[in-house]
Amino acid sequence: MSGDLSSTERLLKRDRAIVLAGLAALTLLAWGYVLLGAGTGMSLRDMTILSLFPHRVADMPMHGMQMPMPMMPGAWSAGYCIIVLLMWWVMMIAMMTPSAAPMILLYARATRHAQGTGQLPQGLVPTAAFAGGYLAVWLGFSLLAAVSQWALERSGVLSAMTMGSTSAYVSAAILIAAGLYQLSPLKHVCLRRCRAPAEFLSRHWRPGTSGALRMGFLHGAYCVGCCWVLMALLFVGGIMNALWIAALAILVLLEKLAWHGDWLARAAGVLLLVWGAVTLAV
Repeated sequence: MSGDLSSTERLLKRDRAIVLAGLAALTLLAWGYVLLGAGTGMSLRDMTILSLFPHRVADMPMHGMQMPMPMMPGAWSAGYCIIVLLMWWVMMIAMMTPSAAPMILLYARATRHAQGTGQLPQGLVPTAAFAGGYLAVWLGFSLLAAVSQWALERSGVLSAMTMGSTSAYVSAAILIAAGLYQLSPLKHVCLRRCRAPAEFLSRHWRPGTSGALRMGFLHGAYCVGCCWVLMALLFVGGIMNALWIAALAILVLLEKLAWHGDWLARAAGVLLLVWGAVTLAV
């Protein structure tokens, strides 16, 4: 009996290391792709604006910056649409994988433990299916974000060069909407699900690969419900603004993992409301 338990413990430790290494590699590759310009052909340094009101400088010419042909206003070819979709999706993978890691690791541990104790048949641990379902939801979000980018750019309120808002009214509307959503009950219902991996697994457990895919999809839906409005803030500061990407990734991580992450979300909501009001006033 002790030998069986020892074997199970060794499997758990090995699988945890493998899953953790895989998540770390995925995150690093995604961040590397984003930092290299995400296929846009533009420098992330040139697209990063340090300003509380980036709409005021969004269309100013930047020294040494040349806009590639695919990014010229109105030049949304089929190839460029794919580039934008991949840009959003890989950016979401880079930003969201760290905060999803505790859930994925706990799922892998629970599945392997059930197999090791005979509660589930032996076989491939479907952790990849769980993660795949989670990331598939963010792919859907990325598609909507790409369409929104096209529509905003076409309407003239989003800079093709910096990918940020050029309108005080649009910037303020997004900031205020984000602030209100941060304080809303729906935000905190979704956030509670994200902050309680064990409770989520106990409530929604489904065995097998198809069950893992379904659970990952559901967890991804809660995660998008929690964080979509924060991702919309990229339209204010610039979709490829490294400072805004990093700040939002850190905020998402703290909301989900910090001891008082729910109160941090509320504090961020109040700050966003004030920021939006000031944006209209300056």
